[in-house]
Amino acid sequence: MGHDHHHHAPPTLTSVNTAFKIGIALNFVFVIVEASVGFYISSLSLISDAAHNLADVGTLALSLLAFRLLKVKSNDQYTYGYRKTSILVSLFNSVVLLVSIGGIAFEAIHKSLIPNPDPLPGTTIAIVAGIGIVINGMSALLFFREKDKDINVKSAYLHLLSDALVSAGIVVGGIIMYHTQWFWIDNALSIIIAGVILISTWKLLKESLRLSLDGVPENIHLDDIKTIVLKIEGVNDLHHIHVWAISSTENAMTAHLVLKSAVTNDQEQQIKHNLRHELEHKNIQHITLETERENEMCEAKVC
Repeated sequence: MGHDHHHHAPPTLTSVNTAFKIGIALNFVFVIVEASVGFYISSLSLISDAAHNLADVGTLALSLLAFRLLKVKSNDQYTYGYRKTSILVSLFNSVVLLVSIGGIAFEAIHKSLIPNPDPLPGTTIAIVAGIGIVINGMSALLFFREKDKDINVKSAYLHLLSDALVSAGIVVGGIIMYHTQWFWIDNALSIIIAGVILISTWKLLKESLRLSLDGVPENIHLDDIKTIVLKIEGVNDLHHIHVWAISSTENAMTAHLVLKSAVTNDQEQQIKHNLRHELEHKNIQHITLETERENEMCEAKVC
């Protein structure tokens, strides 16, 4: 019975560190400006969009944190280092966002019940949202070249693009309010934005809670892993499979690999090499295998 430990860290994209820093700085400054103007003129759509942008600032910060934590060395107390911090922060961030969404929705519904809403400067709303289009668009371009090389970079790129589209919607709303005096549109836009945040945040909450409990990451399926492994010549079975997230970017797996009785030691090493290669494409970087032959008894057979 043999053991195999394999650690393959995902490529660290040092070139995107600057992109993350610039994106975080630009969007955080815009969040302050947009929220300040929103509160000053009592525009819920701007306040809601500021909350949306703040959520994505948090996402960018988490992605940057994940890259940084990959470099932290493990120690005797934390054998995986501090990589799981990114998952815990993500869980905390999603809970805070849900609370803020509730406040925005409550205020929007409350203001919608007012027969004659206070007039709003549609031009100001459109200008502030227009600045948001520029900032989010520029930030998205920072990640354009690297977006297909890492899932966190692609996520940041798509989030920033969606922010630009939301800001475009607010620009249109501001123009309509200016020309028609339909001030109820501001409340309607804030409810729509709150709904958009709720959908993305709820997904983030479920996934971060699952990963915090060492559940199998959403994009990994044990049946797929077993199907891939069983296609490798010389493999008889794979059981006692455990897959969990080390961080928001790295996953680990342990399993019992049952080889055919005729497999030699050299062939076993080649089989392990092939298996590692296949599982790396499934975003599993840390693999620990306990090997045995098909004619050997294994307590894990009953698992």
